[in-house]
Amino acid sequence: MKLAQALFSCLTILPGLVYGQQNTTKPLNYAVIVFPAFQAFDVFGPLDMFNILSINYPLNLYVLSDTLNPVSTQHRMPTVSNSNFSESIIPTHTFDNAPDDIEVLIIPGGVGTRAFAPALDPHVAFIKKTYPKLKYFIGFCTGVGLVARSGILDGVRATGNKRSWSWVTAQSDKVHWVAEARWIQSGNIWTTSGISASIDGMYNYVQTIYGEEVALNLANSLEYERELDWKHDPFSKLYNLTDPVYPN
Repeated sequence: MKLAQALFSCLTILPGLVYGQQNTTKPLNYAVIVFPAFQAFDVFGPLDMFNILSINYPLNLYVLSDTLNPVSTQHRMPTVSNSNFSESIIPTHTFDNAPDDIEVLIIPGGVGTRAFAPALDPHVAFIKKTYPKLKYFIGFCTGVGLVARSGILDGVRATGNKRSWSWVTAQSDKVHWVAEARWIQSGNIWTTSGISASIDGMYNYVQTIYGEEVALNLANSLEYERELDWKHDPFSKLYNLTDPVYPN
């Protein structure tokens, strides 16, 4: 009993919706794409925000990949430490049988985004096919490079991981890349800088879709101090990055 009370005390009933009440005005069905060597923080950090949000808002989560086999975060590269340290997630659906009611699609970054073709071709193809039916799309870190390959960012302002900026921007010359940005919202698309920026970008999404009061209470319940300025990006300065020059 004491354990249950302690766990419940960590949760906050957020404003704007009575507990258990149905709400049809907000997205109901979320999906996240995973691939070998995805970045754990990009997936589990933002999803834990929605674990809390789902106490108040009815939400469904689909985990998508090209097979139903467990997908590991383990890097596919030699390490000097010879470590065996990773986590795995089990997909709920493949791209072939993915639900047709997905409203919000999320893609993380990670070392796995550099996999040689055709390993991630199904992932990119699914993004391209599914985007027109979505309400919102969210791309994190180097995952934005895969999004760029799909073509849905053509002519769109976007950002990505700053340490891997040259790789991300090389995935498409049709994207309006913005170097100095923690995150960017362009219409119904959010893209973020590297790894931890996924949290700030997702809080901006929550603020936009669910309202400032919900975003603030969610941050307080997780004891997180949000970055509210999308352009506050010290890592673009750390790596001496500037925006590409675009023709008029």
